Amino acid sequence: MDIDSETYKTNKKRKMGAGKKFSKFFRKSIAVILFLVFWQVAPVLGIVDHQFIPTFTETVGTIISLTLKNEMLVHVKVSILRVAVGFVLAGVMAVPLGFLLAGGFKKLEEILDPLLQILAQVNPFSLFPVFILLFGIGEVAKISIIFWVSIWPILFSTITGVKTIDPLLVKAAQAMGTSRVKLFWKVVLPGAAPSIFSGLKMSAGNAFLMLIAAEMIGASSGLGWMVLNSEVNFQINRLFAAALTIALLGIFINKAIGFVEKKL
Repeated sequence: MDIDSETYKTNKKRKMGAGKKFSKFFRKSIAVILFLVFWQVAPVLGIVDHQFIPTFTETVGTIISLTLKNEMLVHVKVSILRVAVGFVLAGVMAVPLGFLLAGGFKKLEEILDPLLQILAQVNPFSLFPVFILLFGIGEVAKISIIFWVSIWPILFSTITGVKTIDPLLVKAAQAMGTSRVKLFWKVVLPGAAPSIFSGLKMSAGNAFLMLIAAEMIGASSGLGWMVLNSEVNFQINRLFAAALTIALLGIFINKAIGFVEKKL
């Protein structure tokens, strides 16, 4: 009888837990669901012009059709490669530089901070002619633009993360004779990690935001080029399919970074 009672309580707790999880998921998803429903019915009811805005199901159908033809996969691969190279280069440069400026060269960081803040505020669109003059209209220019918008969030987040580490933790580790290398791996890096990952997420969002603009520079493939080409040729379904794919890829990358953050 006691065993049955315990089993009943356990099952009840599991059901309650599952119910709470579903309720939380529904609350988080309700706005997205309502938006997709509105997107679906608005062109049908004439709220928006169906000629210029296809329904959600038509857009998804276009994505599936382009994927089956292998056209979408080709453009996705090209765009992901460009974003990945620019994003990774930004991370490889920004994270070590952030640790050096915030940890080892604090006075230099104070001197450079105003200049870095100004550079970070420069509109990347206004730099297009500069990148084209320096690198031409090839892949280097596209990757450079993505690199430019990606580096600043990572750099500033790393600097902030190092600065906000509790100094008592550092002093305690030093008092126990911890070497500099061990201090970095055991105290500094874990302490700054949440801020660094926050910068990586923001940087990934910026990278996909600039993807369309970057692929307008002499490109013949990629999701950004696909958006521009569809606009020029008035292929509205194809345009929305490419735009939705870019949004989904951005969300996926953001979630992937969040997953890695939780694991680490």
